[in-house]
Amino acid sequence: MCATCGCSGTAVVRLFPQDHHPHGHVDHEHPHHEHETREHEIHQHDHEGHGDERTVQLQQKVLAKNDRLAQANRDWLRQRGVLAINLMSSPGAGKTTLLERTARELEGKMAISVIEGDQAAMLDAERIRAAGCQVVQINTGAGCHLDAEMVAEGLRLLDPPGGSVVMIENVGNLVCPALFDLGEQARVVLASVTEGDDKPLKYPHMFRQADLVLVSKTDLLPYVSFDSRRHAADVRRTAPDALMLKLSAATGEGMDAWYAWLRRRAPVPRD
Repeated sequence: MCATCGCSGTAVVRLFPQDHHPHGHVDHEHPHHEHETREHEIHQHDHEGHGDERTVQLQQKVLAKNDRLAQANRDWLRQRGVLAINLMSSPGAGKTTLLERTARELEGKMAISVIEGDQAAMLDAERIRAAGCQVVQINTGAGCHLDAEMVAEGLRLLDPPGGSVVMIENVGNLVCPALFDLGEQARVVLASVTEGDDKPLKYPHMFRQADLVLVSKTDLLPYVSFDSRRHAADVRRTAPDALMLKLSAATGEGMDAWYAWLRRRAPVPRD
């Protein structure tokens, strides 16, 4: 059991098979991987806490172990020249829709692969694969966030090439994902207009972790109660160093600014 948030269970990491390779990569050594899903289970053992002191000790051990694995992920990514972005939000904020449009519009311009995190099902992985991306699905079971060990296995299965970008779509949750370093080089938080303008004040730790805050679903602003000025002020107060952009993945409004941010951070492909 995760002493930090109480989640437990077995995470299943699956490399989703592709119908085609948009960037020309084919696994010649293992051609059957084109048609079969490779999967690996990560067992997270239960720990029973006895009192507050024991719980605190377990929290410290869980986070310390995760931080060590996250640093190993970071070193692995740096050695390969790969950028990993941790994409976080509440459920339904539009992470998958953003990734679908990004994959389609940057195909041939930027090599992108995706680690898809959900408690169950492979619905989002299917959408990402249809958009032309190599994708790994991680089902966390009862878990409410991805951790560094899960991401390490996802990276191993993806085997991203140098100069590429790995998008990590975390489990929809505005609390626990902010606590767990995955080894990513950047954190992006989506705040959709449909969920209200009070989230930076109610979930400050999530927003403090952000390098970029994307205000999503702006095409719905005429139909919802969302005070853009108040939200922007609260983001600046909570996360003064974070950049904030507004966009709609449905209409394409603001997507160019998102792509420009990605290009500034994307690694230079290695020869």
